[in-house]
Amino acid sequence: MTFEDHGLSAGCWTGALQSDDPPAALCLVHRGKAVAQARLREAGPGTWSVAVDLPGSVIDRGVHGLLLVAGDPDKVGSQVLASLTLVAGTVAGEELLAEVAQLRAELDLVKREFRRFASGG
Repeated sequence: MTFEDHGLSAGCWTGALQSDDPPAALCLVHRGKAVAQARLREAGPGTWSVAVDLPGSVIDRGVHGLLLVAGDPDKVGSQVLASLTLVAGTVAGEELLAEVAQLRAELDLVKREFRRFASGG
């Protein structure tokens, strides 16, 4: 079972699911809880069109991770098909700037160590 992400538009995450049979349940998980059920529509042999509306509660300031899960997310045997990251608000900008600054500092450290190693020191 594989999911091809078609993106997010007007609050609806869409994609195509390749599977012989559709899963019994397909849900959107946010912070460990199922927050929405996906709609499936047969799009051809072994292909299912998937659409899930994002509830307003998951659209908030900061960084939020969403998972598309086949099966019951609380039980063993469920399968994570895809993930979606939402970034919003001014806090997000500050968080991203801090993350980029940290990555630059780590890259500078790696460059320094590589140069020292390459020079034989």
